[in-house]
Amino acid sequence: MGRYLEMINSPTDLKLLTLDQLTTLAQEIREELVTVLSKSGGHLGPNLGVVELSIAMHKVFNSPKDKFVWDVSHQVYVHKLLTGRRHNFSKIRQTGGPMGFALREESPHDCFGAGHAGTALSAALGMATARDHSGTDEQVVAVIGDAALTCGVTFEALNNIKHSTRRLIVILNDNEWSIAKNVGAISDYLNRIVTHPRYAAAHKKWESFLNRLGPDVAKVEAKVEEAFKSLLVPSVLFEEFGLRYLGPMDGHNLPKLIETLEWAKNQDTPLLLHIQTVKGKGYEKALEDPQTFHGTGPFDVGTGKGPAKKEGAPPNYQDVFGEAMVRFCDVNSKLVGITGAMPTGTGLIKLQKAKPDRYFDVGIAEEHAVIFAAGMATMGYKPVCAIYSTFLQRAYDCIIHDVALQNLDVIFCMDRASLSANDGPTHHGLFDIAYGRCIPGATLMSPKDEDELCDMMWTALQHHGPIMIRYPRGTGEGVPIKQKPAVLPIGKAEVLQHGTDVAIIFYGAMQTMAKETAAALEAEGKSVAIINARFAKPIDRDMLEKYGHIAKVVCTLEDHVLIGGFGTAVMETLSEMRIPTPVVRVAWPDKFIEHATQPKDLQDKYHVNSATAVAKIKDALAHVAQTVDHTQKFRVLGAANARTA
Repeated sequence: MGRYLEMINSPTDLKLLTLDQLTTLAQEIREELVTVLSKSGGHLGPNLGVVELSIAMHKVFNSPKDKFVWDVSHQVYVHKLLTGRRHNFSKIRQTGGPMGFALREESPHDCFGAGHAGTALSAALGMATARDHSGTDEQVVAVIGDAALTCGVTFEALNNIKHSTRRLIVILNDNEWSIAKNVGAISDYLNRIVTHPRYAAAHKKWESFLNRLGPDVAKVEAKVEEAFKSLLVPSVLFEEFGLRYLGPMDGHNLPKLIETLEWAKNQDTPLLLHIQTVKGKGYEKALEDPQTFHGTGPFDVGTGKGPAKKEGAPPNYQDVFGEAMVRFCDVNSKLVGITGAMPTGTGLIKLQKAKPDRYFDVGIAEEHAVIFAAGMATMGYKPVCAIYSTFLQRAYDCIIHDVALQNLDVIFCMDRASLSANDGPTHHGLFDIAYGRCIPGATLMSPKDEDELCDMMWTALQHHGPIMIRYPRGTGEGVPIKQKPAVLPIGKAEVLQHGTDVAIIFYGAMQTMAKETAAALEAEGKSVAIINARFAKPIDRDMLEKYGHIAKVVCTLEDHVLIGGFGTAVMETLSEMRIPTPVVRVAWPDKFIEHATQPKDLQDKYHVNSATAVAKIKDALAHVAQTVDHTQKFRVLGAANARTA
């Protein structure tokens, strides 16, 4: 760790450093980021790109009194290093360490938590408006990436700024990337501002003017700045929304950033500072491959390579999905893939490379992705929306109103439908069964392994109406994938083994836990059925009726919250059929689950494991036996009383 970084325990310490010392600090921070994240993994590229910006903000403003609102907040690692969390930064995204996003409970310097894109401007405007109404003097600074401008909610906030506050600083961190390369008209617009020859000439004049003024930029009269800006090519998009536009400027020029922010904090009008940064600056491998180093696992600093995948290791579910999309496009000319700026994370990058005309990246705009898919479906296409479970929450109304209400053939392939352990509560996909079950006409599926994922995708292509397929992050079970996929009967479970004492019904990639649970019970002489549910909606009523009568106890396993999940569906169905067999459920509790080094840390902490399933089943069996014993005693006593009478 660098000499100056060791001195920083709060932003107050940073303010004592000279400009030369701050420049050295920036280099030390970059070295710390590369060193730590090479071991733990994390969002390296975005944080390398905001080192100077983060330093300048803490030099000029007074956090936590002044509020910093970060869009997505995956770029707050530098902010965390500067705000008292340096001592355990080596454990970032690990069990017991700092979260990889802003988290209000973690520090007063994190004034607004996030993990999804597009929220910063609305939140910052809310803070600024509340400040104005309270008559206090905090500064509110929103840091948004250029990708945030593809989110509709950002424009909803822009629409209200002019009429809500007179003091708000918006910093547009323009690095041309979200997770993948930015797409669409907004990206093109920002590029036109930067590259227009008339703007370039005017920008040089403006820079020269600032240099002649020296450091006391705060005294620059607004009229002088406006005179220079009148020479510029259209920054009208932001001006029409009521934000005074400044920039673009070099986001790695620390002296200019400090000077400009000192000036900006004294302005009595909402303004937008457009800065250009380089994602991955300071680490050559991240510059060469910004997409990989946006969010990386552990890697070798010298080569930039992660650990070699073990020979024969199962493929990741996302890769199985991507390869299946390419295969199925060969036999279905109407099949298309849609993603929201996640080609690599979803596996659709394989489709992009193999069949670019069948691939659509709409940017970080999940609502648009779903309605766009609905529109294509009305024209006879079979669109597949590949969106993480946690991100699809943002488009929930669109799923109901625009897809399900019209019974359109849209397939939702929901990756990360389980834990995303290092990322934490903003990224865990633990709610989709509940929010999907209540949608009329929707079909909900989840595969036990990678081969069944292909079967489910193939089945969805033959089906009419919306389908939601959930599958987890990480590797599959190592099951060979059939050359020819099977069409699964809708709403029918798969009985893997029969049993009469206990029926274990699992939904999704929980087969290992089911088998471990069964083995432990069988070792004690119990007869155990293992059933792969496959469908949460429609649920297999025939199977439930059969095993509800045969088994003494039914146990459900799912990688989802307890409330509203698959286990709830089983209980509701048995209740409707008036089958009183007790149901024990193993699922996640009614709370937001924190981040951790690995899923097992959380599974053990919250008792989502086979040991818990065994304990719950044995307790239920004992209760059943006790109830039967009491019933028999009452019957004997009743018979004796009858004879006496």
